[in-house]
Amino acid sequence: MKVVAFNTSARHDGNTAILIRKVFGELEKKGIETELIQLAGEKIQGCAGCGVCFTRRDKKCAVAGDPVNAYIAKMIKADGIIIGSPTYFADCTANAKALIERAGMVARANDNMFMRKIGAAVVAVRRGGAIHAFDTINHFFTIGEMIVVGSLYWNIGIGRQIGEVEKDEEGLNTMSILGKNMAWLMQKVCA
Repeated sequence: MKVVAFNTSARHDGNTAILIRKVFGELEKKGIETELIQLAGEKIQGCAGCGVCFTRRDKKCAVAGDPVNAYIAKMIKADGIIIGSPTYFADCTANAKALIERAGMVARANDNMFMRKIGAAVVAVRRGGAIHAFDTINHFFTIGEMIVVGSLYWNIGIGRQIGEVEKDEEGLNTMSILGKNMAWLMQKVCA
């Protein structure tokens, strides 16, 4: 079993990555393979609305010049998908939204190819707006007929400066429980 996570933050190894790695720790304890893909420095275009994915049905986006097709291929191979984002103006990052738009359209064009995969949103926040970002990511999972795993609270961690999220004991515990719940669910569904 494998989980691929996308850290859509502009910061490489920032708070979002720290939270994802906390989830990974629990998955790895159960023998689940993990891969973290960091989008820092990437410039990902949103969906062009061209409809080519519905014509070709080849599990690829027609937009070229960025790594989204490689990311989609990783999603196809994975049993679980985590999308992590910091909160920018009360929502996820532009790269998160672009990934969601393009992967989501390609999935829909190919018979909802992420159907029944396990999905989890992870959100870092300084103060407010995290729930909207959390909802945006979860809408990608639910419209794709994926199974969304939860924790004992919404999957958010609080911190502004890199590493500050490590002081959020409740947030770290939420990520730990998320990892345990994701591992349990994957063992039931993917075994």
